[in-house]
Parts: sequence; structure tokens; C-alpha cells
Amino acid sequence: MAYTARLTDAARSYHERMFPGYVSDFLRTDPEFIERFDNFAFDEVIGGTPELDDRTRFMCWMATLLGCQGIDEFRGMAPAALRMGLEPVALREIVYQAVDYLGIGRVFPFIKVMNECFEATGVELPLSEQATTDPTDESRKAGGTEAQVAAFGEGMRDFYDSGAGGCEHINHWLVKNCFGDFYTRKGLTMAERELITFCFIAAQGGCESQLRGHTNGNAHCGRTREFMIAVVSSNLPFIGYPRTLNALAVVDEVMPAE
Repeated sequence: MAYTARLTDAARSYHERMFPGYVSDFLRTDPEFIERFDNFAFDEVIGGTPELDDRTRFMCWMATLLGCQGIDEFRGMAPAALRMGLEPVALREIVYQAVDYLGIGRVFPFIKVMNECFEATGVELPLSEQATTDPTDESRKAGGTEAQVAAFGEGMRDFYDSGAGGCEHINHWLVKNCFGDFYTRKGLTMAERELITFCFIAAQGGCESQLRGHTNGNAHCGRTREFMIAVVSSNLPFIGYPRTLNALAVVDEVMPAE
């Protein structure tokens, strides 16, 4: 006799909100697995992180799937993200900003999947323009500097002129490209941009030094230790325990318990 997955009412309810009327074929092919995964991810984890509303949770999930290169899961979850309150412009901004933290080689396939999702769900392309800087060195530098200050404080105002040993150009590019081209865009708040950056970095692993910097950025944007722990915990089903524990260790180091 075939095994029947014993899904909790809460897991069934959340799954139905994400995918109305959809019955996963895993219930037929892998019922034991889907029983444990769905009950954990869509009941236990959701119930254990009440600090996150649906839009914020999906914003973090989509950034995390970019960071861990989970493109098949991204393809499946993108329509659910739109259904759960993440605006098309916000999803596009998450994908665009990922280029500076993951590189176009890893993000290009996600742009294609995102646009396929938009067209399949009736979202007209191209979406509205969101840039607030002009494509000139002066505008990008000025906007990028102000974005860095907004994210990290006045100590970053002279970052453009820092660096030594032949690497000065990287800091110039960071101000003009990462911050001037992307952080200055509309569609997400500064706090949301710092949050998705944290998720990109935590999900790809091996970048704990940068994760410390962006944990500080989240603190500067008003995020609390409890909120950041909830974000990392909510992302766990998509990146596993090792990267989750590394991210929690960084949060604990930068935002220690009182």
C-alpha cells in the first residue's frame, strides 16, 4: 500500500496560499520526504519566525535562492512570491542587485527565469524605470556615496578615496557601480537592500568578512538581533544548517545578546 504523507494543517494551509489548487507530484513519488520537508519549512519554520510578514519572508527567500543558486526552486517560488505580496518591481530589484554580489555569470539565468514568470503571470515588460542616478561618473559617484552613508553611516563618506597598493579602483567601482548604479534605485528601501544583500552573502557561504559588514549595515538600518536571527532561521530550509550556523555566528558576533 502506498505511503500517504501526513502533512500538518498549518503546512497544508501555507502551501495552499502559495500555490492555490496545486498538488505536488512529490506527494506521489516522494511522500515521506515531502511530509518532513513541508511540515518543517511551512509549519515549524513559519511558526517559529513570527517576526517576518509574508512579503519580507519571500523577499529574503528569493534573495537566498539567488545566493545558493537554487534556480529550479526560484522558478517554482517566483509566482508564489508575487502572490504573497512581493511586487514585480521589488522582485526585479532583488535580481538586479544580486549581480554585484554574485556576478552576472550566476545571475543571468535568474533574469531569464524571472521574466518568464512575469510574462506567464500577465506582468507587462519592461517594468517601469527605477534609476535615480544618471549614467555618468559624477552622478553615480555622488549617489553611491550618499547610499553608502545611508547604509553604513558618515564614516563611509570618504570611502571612494580609500584603498592602496594598486587596488584603489575597486573602491571607486564599489561606490559608483554597486551603490551608485543599484543601491540608489527605487523599488526597495535602503533597509530592504541591506537585508537582501545579507541574504545573498549568507546563502553563498565563504564570505563571512563581507557578511559582518552587511550585518553592521542592517543594524545601522534599524534591524535588531532578534529580527536578523528570524531571517537566518527562515532561510534555513533553502541553504541547510552549515551556512545557517555560520550566518548566526556572524550575527552573534556583530549583534551580541545583551
